[in-house]
Amino acid sequence: MTDTRVNRNFDKPVFLWLLSGCFLVFLMVVIGGITRLTGSGLSITEWKVIMGTLPPLNESEWLEAFEKYKQIPQYKLINHYYSLSDFKFIFFWEWFHRLIGRIIGLVFIIPFIYFWIKGRVNKELLPKLIIIFLLGGLQGFLGWFMVSSGLTELTYVSHFRLAAHLITAFATFGFIFWVALDVYKQRLNNTNEQKKNIRLWQWFFSLLVLQIIYGAFVAGLHAGFEINTWPLMNNQLFFTDSFSEQSVFYNLLNNKAGVQIVHRYLAYAVVAFTILFSLQLKKQNISLKTPANLLMVAVSFQFLLGILTILFINIDTFKVTLGVLHQCGAFILFASYIYVLHKIRLIEN
Repeated sequence: MTDTRVNRNFDKPVFLWLLSGCFLVFLMVVIGGITRLTGSGLSITEWKVIMGTLPPLNESEWLEAFEKYKQIPQYKLINHYYSLSDFKFIFFWEWFHRLIGRIIGLVFIIPFIYFWIKGRVNKELLPKLIIIFLLGGLQGFLGWFMVSSGLTELTYVSHFRLAAHLITAFATFGFIFWVALDVYKQRLNNTNEQKKNIRLWQWFFSLLVLQIIYGAFVAGLHAGFEINTWPLMNNQLFFTDSFSEQSVFYNLLNNKAGVQIVHRYLAYAVVAFTILFSLQLKKQNISLKTPANLLMVAVSFQFLLGILTILFINIDTFKVTLGVLHQCGAFILFASYIYVLHKIRLIEN
């Protein structure tokens, strides 16, 4: 029987720095969810990396920003009744979302320079930190790429670009968390049991990633409002009545009902496989008992949140709260998978 132990020589400040980055990425995704659910994502029609840090500071600047918003389709076709007060509300959430992104950049760059000067960034850690910086830059670019899709013809952003933006945030979080765990843990020799399962766990993790992507599709298409019954979909197993006459491929990627159907059935698969193999891991190695239990709790909690979101998303009182909680649940489940995969990988032949 083996276990993975804390590396007593680990660099605690570097570890805490990486964990703070994880928390900020998580916070940014939460704020991003609120931004989406309040329809705030297109309120800022320009991307100014430095000058955009401060919101409008006087009435004249507010009116100028509002006039720019009035030029896009979302205002003309949906929010034409908005007052300046309404605009300030949606502007705040998009500005706050971008502000967190800027803070993340500073939180990584400044300590990195300090740790590097102090010689605390070794040859093994440096390439990983460079990847984190690249992922952060990609995330920022995809954010603007997503917003730009809703400024000319669409009244909302492209759900494909939203999915790219969201999954990159998850990837950034996951990689930072993995590196932090690398800093914290040390490897121990053991049996060959966990190696037999690592490939299966990677496949299940890929299934979870696909489910998160489809969650972004549901969000981008507002497909969560399409079918609000469970377990059946408007008294059907597959709600195909609302499918268009276009190809199956189109319906499963662009049709609201089709996207929600895929998201639902992927959820069943994720829950079933996660619980099944968590139970198997608990039997194989006692050191994996707690992580496996954590994973089963996370997947069960997320599944329950998904059901509640389906049933109550059309009620204004619950819309934002449930939507954000469901997104948080996805993040917790994702982090739990990362933790379990990392713990299994620590155990070598």
